[in-house]
Amino acid sequence: MPPRSNPTARQQRLGTELRKLREAAGLSTEQAAAVLATNRTVITSTEAGRHGISPERVRRLACNYECADEALVDALVRMAADRTRGWWEEFRGVLPPTFLDISELEWFATALRMATMTHMPGPFQTEAFARALFDAAIPPLPADEFEARVAHRVRRHEAITRPGAPTYTAVVHEAALRIEVGGRKVLREQLQHVLAMADRDNITVRAMPFSAGAIPGSGQTILYAADRVPSLDTAQLDRTNAAEFLHLDAQLRKFRLHLDRMQHIALSPAETRDLIRTIVHQL
Repeated sequence: MPPRSNPTARQQRLGTELRKLREAAGLSTEQAAAVLATNRTVITSTEAGRHGISPERVRRLACNYECADEALVDALVRMAADRTRGWWEEFRGVLPPTFLDISELEWFATALRMATMTHMPGPFQTEAFARALFDAAIPPLPADEFEARVAHRVRRHEAITRPGAPTYTAVVHEAALRIEVGGRKVLREQLQHVLAMADRDNITVRAMPFSAGAIPGSGQTILYAADRVPSLDTAQLDRTNAAEFLHLDAQLRKFRLHLDRMQHIALSPAETRDLIRTIVHQL
């Protein structure tokens, strides 16, 4: 199979997991290449996500790596078999790769959890709200990238509104519900949109009131994407002009605990609706 010129985040994750299995088995890239009757360059390219690999070859490698975790092997085989090049590929070469990686992460997740302190969750944002956010960028974005970021942000809602969408639980701090991004009219329409999204069966919105005080992870936005196998889960954190993707078991455990704690102290969905309606009325 020829190498992919634009490796997806999912292909890169598959390569990373295959490398971890190989290293755990104590095999070199040359030894792994011998299993597939190929050369070490193919193995290194595959592990870097630059070269595709067939499901059959994934199973062969996993067998020779003596991986006894059948659920993990099945999940990796599904990743190899899925050739989906989603809507986000339209933005490749226009937007930073992390924008596309987040969209891909949301699309393939089996469940999503989000906590955000100062902005609406990306998949909830209206076009007017997104425009106001990106208009505040310093330095100003080039016109074509500005429009692309807005279009991409609005399309992220498809991950949680399409048929068969995963469950999506969002903890939104009261600050994010009250900051008048784009002015009162834009915020009012945004909050009404959040209420409409919260009516969907797969979406739960819970507000974190100011009265909750100090909370874990309060200085950052957390996106937790569950996979079919917990070891393939991903936590994504927003950083200044960047995004950080975390996969280590200890990191995943930490942010699951953070989100559990946030949900425990957040308002119930019904109380959240009441708070949002109150804010809308005040606007």
